[in-house]
Amino acid sequence: MHPAYATTDHVFELPLDHDDPDGPTLQVFAREVVDPARAAEPLPWLLYLQGGPGGKSPRPIFGSPGWLDQALKTHRVLLLDQRGTGRSTPVTARTAARFASPEQLAGHLAHFRADAIVRDAELIRRHLCGDTPWDTLGQSYGGFVTLTYLSLAPEGLRSCHVTGGLPGLTATADDVYAHTSPRVRDRVLDLYARYPEDADRLRRIADLLTATDVRLPGGDRLTVPRLRSLGLALGMGDGFERLHWLLDEALDDTGDGGLTDTFLHQVEALTGFTDNPLFAVLHESIYAQGAGPTAWAADRALAAHPEFAEDAKPLLLTGESIHPWMFEEIRGLRPFAEAAELLARRADWPPLYDLARLAANEIPLAAVVYHDDMYVDAGISLATVRAIGAARAWVTNEWEHDGVAASGGRVLARLMDMTAGRA
Repeated sequence: MHPAYATTDHVFELPLDHDDPDGPTLQVFAREVVDPARAAEPLPWLLYLQGGPGGKSPRPIFGSPGWLDQALKTHRVLLLDQRGTGRSTPVTARTAARFASPEQLAGHLAHFRADAIVRDAELIRRHLCGDTPWDTLGQSYGGFVTLTYLSLAPEGLRSCHVTGGLPGLTATADDVYAHTSPRVRDRVLDLYARYPEDADRLRRIADLLTATDVRLPGGDRLTVPRLRSLGLALGMGDGFERLHWLLDEALDDTGDGGLTDTFLHQVEALTGFTDNPLFAVLHESIYAQGAGPTAWAADRALAAHPEFAEDAKPLLLTGESIHPWMFEEIRGLRPFAEAAELLARRADWPPLYDLARLAANEIPLAAVVYHDDMYVDAGISLATVRAIGAARAWVTNEWEHDGVAASGGRVLARLMDMTAGRA
């Protein structure tokens, strides 16, 4: 226990398939956090829904994440490791390799979407709170889960707060990438405008990777597509600087002209999906609702924009997009390759949102929409707000996608004021 927080660990044995409660089970882990001075008080609960998919909940470290101290002023917080992440029977390359066939693995992975997460949360709520509803904070993908929660079990909710995570209720994966691909292009060009030398460095690195076989510390070949995937960082508040300083140490200009060990080590960590393979495996399925297969929508989006070609000048990085090559080139994703292809072909994904129930919603929902968000299109998010009852949006360009953490609690405080009718 950190002296600033009183924590209690909870482990729940829950059905893998909620429609088969007597079938296989998995463990779901959640950590309760409360201000030690208020630990004995009957505080309301705030369930934190982490971004992703495939991201575990943050671990409480004093001062981080920035919203936690704000939440603990009024609430008892539950940091949920969504199924398959962290300590919740994690899905990893090692566990994927144990399945007898790709079909079995794909069937297993189909139980890790937002609808299953919501049904987990409801069983946990009843265990901890009885019939009392709780509040939620959904960051990024956690906002997607929030709207599924409002669709499936609104009786479990008292108020909802969403940060950078309002999905299109009927938007397909193709719709999403059609909106976000130009924004990724613009963000890369903004990086080059701020740090002109980075455009030259990236082209030099790409040319080196094309001409020579460069290996990462774990043995994977570093290819140009994997290099370009570093652009995922550009949607965060410190993303430009993190990428710039990574590139600043990339080239060994005083030695053999190759890439430094420091650079290769960091690239492997940033692009390896070692601790969150579900992000890659399930990414496009979070947009799938029975409108046909997703079928690698991000690949189609890049093909529709010739400025993203590998030989284009300047070389453009890619953003939050998953591609078939990843399951061939990245060691941590190879055990999922055939199952990922089966999931990409699946056409009968069940719906995640109940449009009629959301239109009639009476649970207060406050969402911050980041005007320049690289991952979640602001226009799509605002259309969603208009389709949900009791929903209010605050649009700002003061922060990027990680504003709830970067703002030191100010974003969450304002959203709480909005749901309470104080703003």
